[in-house]
Amino acid sequence: AGTPPAIPGRVNRKRPIRHDRRRYRDRWRIEAVFCRLKYFRRIATRYDKLAKNFLSAAALAAAVAFWL
Repeated sequence: AGTPPAIPGRVNRKRPIRHDRRRYRDRWRIEAVFCRLKYFRRIATRYDKLAKNFLSAAALAAAVAFWL
């Protein structure tokens, strides 16, 4: 509704949707990092009680997941 699309349309669409490839690539990278974060049990179950500790653990896990 008035926003530029970030996801490409299907191949068999009659009128193709123009999308920004760079935004689509960046969006995919963010989704991939969140998907990889689910493999870290400490992050998925949120063992840390303090938000500061949880955020630091999430940042560390994101850095590790991104490098692997």
